[in-house]
Amino acid sequence: MKKSRIYLISLGILLVIVIIWIFTGTEGEKETTVKVPVKFGRFDIAVTTTGELEAKSSEKILGPENLRDFRLFQVKIDNIIPDGTVVDSGDFIASLDRTDLVNKMKDQELEIEKLETQFVQTQLDTTLDMRTARDNLINLKYELEEKQIIVDQSIYEPPATQRQAKIDLERSQRNYEQAVENYEVKMQKAVANMQEINTSMRKQKSQYTKMLEMLNKFTIYAPKAGMVIYKRDWQGQKQGVGSSINDWDPVVAELPNLKEMKSKTYVNEIDISKVKVHQDVRIGIDAFPEKRFTGVVTEVANIGQQLPNSNAKVFEVIIEINEFDSILRPAMTTKNEILTASIDSVLYIPLDCVQSNDSISYVYVTGAKRQVILGQSNENEVIVKAGLEKDEEIYLVPPSDAESYDLEELDPAILEKFLREESQPIAQKGSGMINTGDSTMKEMSKEDFEKPQKGDAERRKRGGGRP
Repeated sequence: MKKSRIYLISLGILLVIVIIWIFTGTEGEKETTVKVPVKFGRFDIAVTTTGELEAKSSEKILGPENLRDFRLFQVKIDNIIPDGTVVDSGDFIASLDRTDLVNKMKDQELEIEKLETQFVQTQLDTTLDMRTARDNLINLKYELEEKQIIVDQSIYEPPATQRQAKIDLERSQRNYEQAVENYEVKMQKAVANMQEINTSMRKQKSQYTKMLEMLNKFTIYAPKAGMVIYKRDWQGQKQGVGSSINDWDPVVAELPNLKEMKSKTYVNEIDISKVKVHQDVRIGIDAFPEKRFTGVVTEVANIGQQLPNSNAKVFEVIIEINEFDSILRPAMTTKNEILTASIDSVLYIPLDCVQSNDSISYVYVTGAKRQVILGQSNENEVIVKAGLEKDEEIYLVPPSDAESYDLEELDPAILEKFLREESQPIAQKGSGMINTGDSTMKEMSKEDFEKPQKGDAERRKRGGGRP
């Protein structure tokens, strides 16, 4: 008897638990059905991109210039402090590979030694040559004096003998004068040879001195205090250890001005026509989600490009940040919302509320699904031109019994009104045709007008934005 009573009590408790679970589960399901109000006000349309922070201006830390004077066209970075290091004026920044320059200096030393030896040898040869020339002059002078004595003594000789003595004297005089002239020419030549070798030697020594000065420049120091940021190459890669600098672009690193920042971003070619200079931008920082900044578009590229590992064509856009904050650092990732349009006093709803079938767009309201006419959209919301009222509540997701809801279609007059508004700028009144410039197409029917709305809504829901 007692056992039967225990079984009955246990069964009763189990039934109570099952009933509570059923009602609780039902209420939970009901709670998952969320309603949102139709909003009214300003509707912003934006192009959202991801960018990277850069300093608006920066001081370049330069390596040695005029490398081409020593036939050096590229020099590798042998050592450099970590990217983002804060330095003071005069602190070590980087050192460059000296191997090529040191080898050229050794060759230069050998060339200088060779010229010094050649200078000494030329000096000795010149000394010997000039000594021989001077001895020859002395001998010719003695010979000239001897001929003069013979002429003086020939006054008692026959005329023929006197004439022969005078001819020998004149010949000796001419030889002496020629020897003097040759001596002067040899002296000038010897001086010129010595000057030539001396000039070459001084030139090589000067070149060697410049090499020593250049070698000292291979150790690079900070020109002022700041944060060191690695330079990036044309592919966007940081130039650290092992990278090369050249004489045309001897920048080793940069010291950015962190008080003025900009965001460099790339806009897809589909959206670039919407982006203009002077447009306002809302900016977020991935590293600090709670921080919000504003900016303005300052540059829009005229020529597109293809980024590495991507097939999409994009255009570079520069956004200047209005505010200063010490947390902003180069290379931080930014989320940029470029405001391309702003429409006042319109109704708008979340994109998730919009449903569609083959011909119309609609939303779920209490007890029915209602046809709506949609306008422009942004990433999350879409304008409602007709079909809803301000603060009217609609379902964010279809309710559980949505299949039983009937469709409330809009008044045909309303559809015709919006159809006329859409076609009026290009329609030829009374012709029943729409002029498109190069071709003419038939006037849009009601179904033709509704189909794009359905397609747009489906694309927005799949891709999170306008196609």
